[in-house]
Amino acid sequence: MEFGLFVQGYVGKRARTDPLAEHKALMEETEYVIAADKAGFKYAWASEHHFLEEYSHLSANDVFLGYLAHATERIHLGSGIFNPLAQVNHPVKVAEKVAMLDHLSEGRFEFGSGRGAGSHEILGFLPGITDMNHTKEIWEETIAEFPKMWLQDEYEGFRGKHWSLPPRKVFPKPYGAAHPAMWYAAGSPPSYAMAARKGLGVLGFSVQKVSDMEWVLEQYKTAIRDAEPVGAFVNDNVMVTSTAICAETHEEAVRIAVGGGLNYLQSLVFRYHDTFPRPEGIPEWPEVLPEYTEDIVEMLIAEELMICGDPDEVLRQCKRWEQAGADQLSFGLPIGIPYEDTLTTIRLIGEHVIPKIDTDPVHRTTRFRRAS
Repeated sequence: MEFGLFVQGYVGKRARTDPLAEHKALMEETEYVIAADKAGFKYAWASEHHFLEEYSHLSANDVFLGYLAHATERIHLGSGIFNPLAQVNHPVKVAEKVAMLDHLSEGRFEFGSGRGAGSHEILGFLPGITDMNHTKEIWEETIAEFPKMWLQDEYEGFRGKHWSLPPRKVFPKPYGAAHPAMWYAAGSPPSYAMAARKGLGVLGFSVQKVSDMEWVLEQYKTAIRDAEPVGAFVNDNVMVTSTAICAETHEEAVRIAVGGGLNYLQSLVFRYHDTFPRPEGIPEWPEVLPEYTEDIVEMLIAEELMICGDPDEVLRQCKRWEQAGADQLSFGLPIGIPYEDTLTTIRLIGEHVIPKIDTDPVHRTTRFRRAS
């Protein structure tokens, strides 16, 4: 199992009182990725969100990733996601950005796409549309065009229901062999099998706990055996996300979690991602989850809903995800956790967890790409 970070410019409540909160959030998250690169993490995923007050201010993630391409050496940098709906980002512009980032990172870029997970965000670009299902057909008619833009000397052009382009040469072409690995951000379990049939890796933001992993992974791994890949190769890969807090002692990790405002972050997730299945016990906005206590944090750890503890405990918790079949585990590191504590989490996981689980020096997606 490989390891990654997931960042999204989470500002949280401090935006109400600190005029520099947005700037601090963005700059701190660049430092987290740089630290993760040095600590042996293999991936860093940067979200694309729009209009989401407090929750995510990382709207121009291509700019963010371009900076990190120069500031890092080994870690793969992924769009989690670039939204390729023509009304949000024209597909040709997305293809150009992906290839450019592939060059700037010298082959370390990962192309994650998706339809967006929230009506407040995506329907802002689709005036007059009220049904999020409308975005499915836009994404479906677009996703297979990217490899053609990258690999054809002159792109043959496209005439679809939602966008069109005459034949044109699209530049730059990707760096090296084939093109960056392609992923799909899955907001519901049926999306896993759909992505598998297209040969796409899954960014599994919808998996909440380890026990959920096993049956959605079974759907994916079964479907991908008969994949008809839209790209040059099959990216047989499922990434899942989890909150992670690692400290020198269990007590210190729990103390950090209690003070991190994680209840508010979790409430915002389901405020804005209204296409995600809502777990039992998550209230509807503006009601929020109660503030976490030590007992609540201990319950979340026991229920395998949070990775939290000393290095030995975090290692055991990560191994549970590996046993369940996850190909990659990426950690969300919200701004509610103090900067130094987050850097400690990254350092300790790099020292005590990653070397005992991820023993392959080659990124899985690099191996797939080279074999294409």
